[in-house]
Amino acid sequence: MITRILFFSLIMIMSNYAQNIIELVNKKIESGEFIEAQRIIDSSGNDFSLSEQEKLGLNFLNEKMDRIRLDFKKTESDMLEYISKYYPEVNSSDLKKWEDNGSLEYKIIDGEKFYFNRAHGNLFRVDKEAKSQKQKVDGNQKDKLDAFLEQHAPKVIERVKLSNTNTVMPQKFRIKYTLTVDADVVPDGEVIKCWLPYPREGHKRQKDISLLTVNSEEYILADNKNMQRTLYIQKLASTGAPTEFLYSLEYTGLNEWYELNSSKVQTYDEESDLFMLYTSERLPHIQFTDKIKTLSAEIIGDETNPYLKAKKIYTWINDNIPWAGAREYSTLDNISDYCISKGYGDCGIQTLLFMTLCRYNGIPAKWQSGWMMHPGSLNLHDWSEIYFEGVGWVPVDQSFKCIDSSDENVKYFFLGGIDAFHFIVNDDYSAPLFPAKIFPRSETVDFQRGEVEWRGGNLYFDKWDYNMEVEYLFE
Repeated sequence: MITRILFFSLIMIMSNYAQNIIELVNKKIESGEFIEAQRIIDSSGNDFSLSEQEKLGLNFLNEKMDRIRLDFKKTESDMLEYISKYYPEVNSSDLKKWEDNGSLEYKIIDGEKFYFNRAHGNLFRVDKEAKSQKQKVDGNQKDKLDAFLEQHAPKVIERVKLSNTNTVMPQKFRIKYTLTVDADVVPDGEVIKCWLPYPREGHKRQKDISLLTVNSEEYILADNKNMQRTLYIQKLASTGAPTEFLYSLEYTGLNEWYELNSSKVQTYDEESDLFMLYTSERLPHIQFTDKIKTLSAEIIGDETNPYLKAKKIYTWINDNIPWAGAREYSTLDNISDYCISKGYGDCGIQTLLFMTLCRYNGIPAKWQSGWMMHPGSLNLHDWSEIYFEGVGWVPVDQSFKCIDSSDENVKYFFLGGIDAFHFIVNDDYSAPLFPAKIFPRSETVDFQRGEVEWRGGNLYFDKWDYNMEVEYLFE
């Protein structure tokens, strides 16, 4: 009996020891002490008390530092050169002012200051005075996507109201997706494994998916039960030549819209599996932290209707969280918390904040992502779906925000509506890929660009490129 107690006590001590090491390394990374974090990782390499899983976790923290270094490469002179177009007399004191108010993102890494690669552009999105100054210099032209949506959304709403369906106006697409691994990053003759993003089936607004070509005789198309769906190809590396992975397909997308109001939603069955699953925390990125609880109380007040709660959340993020280019998600420990702390974020960051606030307020919410394929605005994109009893799951694109319109339905089109140009690859985040990936992913949350590895390890984004070509077959 005593032996068993001693054994389990030893296990607990070893587990706590390993956890303490990982926490210590994380703290060192957060404080920018990369050399010290590296020293701790290296000294733990032969530690018998660490499990293989814990060693892999430490190795990923090693990779995380490399990824952060790639995200933070800009210098003070880079910032001053770009900003001087709008502020000819800009100096270091001005940079310090923007750093202090959170508008200019930087990190001190081993005593040296580096700015986020997109910090200079983000400054003119995040800081209201800087944004106004940029408009004075460049002119205040309406964004092409905003102009398109202002015309498109009313047409969708009108068509839905005239029909007996919530999905209307089909648009057929032909896409060609290419991922190209740089020459000589993998030795000659070695197998390169590649996972390409592939559209999900079973959605009312995405149908008739037809695979046309794959530039390999052998490939694996993941079953639709995979929430992050892939087309998998293997190829051999050749000296001096890039390795290309390619497919083409056609599919039909539809616009979807629901005319929502407070009277249409019913009381949730809080004992249902759906409610319990999609209103729960999901660490690390959906956590009901004190920040979330405080912000929720500020936004929601004494509102009890689920639709009006969701509208309040959507409106608050619309009014208070500007879009800004984002760091790689794999370097962020809690994305919804990052959004609150920084006060800005891209589509996925805003979406995870929206989902977290919805779930905390008892509104089921889930992730969705892929690409936005609007003419002239092709890009990676994230959004969500929320569930209203009596209506079902409805799409929500938080980062597309409120449309500039006096018509309430048009203004809140993306709270319960979405256009046909949203290409669905994922119905969840951080879901396993098929076939299983051996090494840590380049993108640990989302899946839109692809993933690549060989037996020597993962190939990060700096080792390959991707490209999506889109043809609009009819409108």
